[in-house]
Amino acid sequence: IIFRWWKISLRSEYRSAKPGETKETHEDFLENSHLQVQIALIFGARILDYVFNMCEGKFDYLERLSDKLLLKIICFLELEDIARLSQTSSRFAKLCKCDSLWEQIVQAACDTVSPDMRALAKDVGWRQVFFTNKIQLQRQIRRKKLRQGRQKDKKYA
Repeated sequence: IIFRWWKISLRSEYRSAKPGETKETHEDFLENSHLQVQIALIFGARILDYVFNMCEGKFDYLERLSDKLLLKIICFLELEDIARLSQTSSRFAKLCKCDSLWEQIVQAACDTVSPDMRALAKDVGWRQVFFTNKIQLQRQIRRKKLRQGRQKDKKYA
């Protein structure tokens, strides 16, 4: 583990201060409570946990993947698995509720996605569109068209 720091200060006595550096083996880091406290104070408990896991050889490769790539992977999961995955971390909860994920799921589940469905999804979200049955979906689209028609009539009246 290499821990580097810089002193940033307006005081003249610190302006010429050189950056500091501490190098520790993984084993030494796991025993150095002072350095662990410093990392926790500066970077937070989550980063400290991450460093601990790395030192113990536990790598979380999913954590390193971009959200875009994770969404592509998640859309291949079954609905039950998406629900379980959403409970594992706040990042996965956010991704599993993401509108772009549910848009992909709806497109995979439906033969065609009409412009009316897209307009409704813009209002209520793709997840809601997915879990709404076809009859309810048709009603909502019809109501939306009626509202839009009334608004156009008011503009021209």
